[in-house]
Amino acid sequence: MGKRSIRIVADPAAIADAAAEKIISLADAAISERGKFSIALSGGSTPKTLFSLLATDVYSRRVGWKNWQIYFGDERCVPPEHPDSNFRMASEAMLNHVAIPAENIHRMKGEIDPQQSAVEYGRLLKQNFGDGGLEVILLGMGDDGHTASLFPHTAALEETHHRCVANYVEKLNAWRITMSAPFINRAAQVIIMVSGAAKAARIQQVLNGPPDPKTLPIQMVAPANGEVLWVLDKPAAAELDRSR
Repeated sequence: MGKRSIRIVADPAAIADAAAEKIISLADAAISERGKFSIALSGGSTPKTLFSLLATDVYSRRVGWKNWQIYFGDERCVPPEHPDSNFRMASEAMLNHVAIPAENIHRMKGEIDPQQSAVEYGRLLKQNFGDGGLEVILLGMGDDGHTASLFPHTAALEETHHRCVANYVEKLNAWRITMSAPFINRAAQVIIMVSGAAKAARIQQVLNGPPDPKTLPIQMVAPANGEVLWVLDKPAAAELDRSR
């Protein structure tokens, strides 16, 4: 089992700061060692704050963008220009504002059949990573304990072979495309960013409660040879039992 660590900071802006510093450090090490750095982005408001921060001059000039390879942990089944698209959010917050080559950005195709999109992305991941995984995968956590598009009691939680799957989410009446938990667990580093008092009880349940990954899919995230870093703001961490 890999290492799990928790960092508690003041607010969402501080989450972005902490995550940015960690990512840049890991990117520098990967580029120095292998000449490239791979990262999977996530949707959500907290990651958007991080992406906007990385695009600022202060951070952007510290980043070797031409050596970054951008992937996505999940995507909504919408065209790339749709307001709900994770790709659009990442583009508007960061990718359109930094010197990253277009061919280094690998989006999930939300506009085509979700099964076909998942197959195509899975093949891409197999081609680029073989039996390995990414340097960094960014994740958030929903109020229900989902992460990426691994929702409670959905078929994707049973996946053991494929790197990427289409997942029907009944409560949303929608398909999603998502990296599978086994592939996420090949990452060297997973960074989970969570903010807000509304998620405090769930954070306590996920981190200190009994294992129940079918109900709390984020509990499936446990890289065998990597690290999971939880970056929480104080409201999100408010119910954690720090004595455990």
